[in-house]
Amino acid sequence: MYHILVCDDEKDIVSALKIYLSDEGYHVYESGNGRDALKIIRENEIHLVLMDIMMPELDGIQTMAKIREISNVPVILLTAKGEDADKVLGLNVGADDYITKPFHPAELQARVKSQIRRYMQLGSGIVPETGILKLGGIELDDKQKKVFLDGEFVKLTRTEYEILKLLMQNPGEVFSPGQIYQKVWKDDPYGTENTVAVHIRHLREKIEYDPAEPRYLKVLWGRGYKMGGD
Repeated sequence: MYHILVCDDEKDIVSALKIYLSDEGYHVYESGNGRDALKIIRENEIHLVLMDIMMPELDGIQTMAKIREISNVPVILLTAKGEDADKVLGLNVGADDYITKPFHPAELQARVKSQIRRYMQLGSGIVPETGILKLGGIELDDKQKKVFLDGEFVKLTRTEYEILKLLMQNPGEVFSPGQIYQKVWKDDPYGTENTVAVHIRHLREKIEYDPAEPRYLKVLWGRGYKMGGD
């Protein structure tokens, strides 16, 4: 049984989410603020976090940053309409996805299943038997799930790692934002261009010495992204 932490200061939303998720066979932990959420994550095996952005004590963005200091568990942010800046900030500090309230239960369940599947089976592509992918000064060790730039360890989120792995497995091949989302998130790519763009930008900041003039991760306007190639 997978364990999901629902963190929201609105008790009605927590209760509704618990019903939806329990019906799907998940065990649900409840929290009304970021501090309690961090305590639950430290003391229990959690496979996914559903967390509101606007909360007392520690908001969702602050809590998200602290979660990434102790855990790689997937996090889906629960956001309200008009919180676009917070959505982007949440993705930048390590959130894996977001869903806007009010949401349909079927959409929620699909997003949850997708993130847990990715978390339990990190990566799906074919890599050499050594587990090493190399492109210029970038080395991806898929056995250790680590990335190095010119010999220096680069700390990536799980989503950034999977995007990089996908592109390095297919050097020179252009992937549209929708294709990246479908392959990495394993979900319907409709309306996900901004989510992918944020993760790509954050990845660039970590693997490029000059993100404005990238050597490795390149954008082809109107088409998508690629690693290397002419």
